[in-house]
Amino acid sequence: MKYKTALLPAIKNIALVAHDNRKKDLLDWAYYNRDSLKKHKLFATGTTGSLLEEKLEQPIVKFLSGPLGGDQQLGAKITEDEINCLIFFWDPLSSQPHDPDVKALVRIATVWNIPMACNRCTADFLLSSPLMDENVNRIQPDYSDYMNRNIDTE
Repeated sequence: MKYKTALLPAIKNIALVAHDNRKKDLLDWAYYNRDSLKKHKLFATGTTGSLLEEKLEQPIVKFLSGPLGGDQQLGAKITEDEINCLIFFWDPLSSQPHDPDVKALVRIATVWNIPMACNRCTADFLLSSPLMDENVNRIQPDYSDYMNRNIDTE
């Protein structure tokens, strides 16, 4: 596979997502880290975005609720290089009605090699990294051969 570099800008576009059972954890984490988060542009799905906006007193770009397509909207923004970081406090012990969308979001973040945290400890490590506030060249797979492949339709 070929690779290329893509810029993660110093001001990151951070997506914040949480399942219902983890919303309080994400809100507590975000409030504790509010000064660090204010340096970046924040995105979130549905209810999580509204709760964060109120708690942080900071504007949040809000998408639909996860089960209504918000996870897929975030995934699309990752593929368009408009989301640079994903913090997703998911609940691994509860069945989710939109579990395929959740898996797709985590998969897309992995495919495009963006920083991702799925629990509080990893989110702490990610946000406290000196790279968080710097321009960083990330290596990502170069999918141009795949996207430009010839498909025999006859």
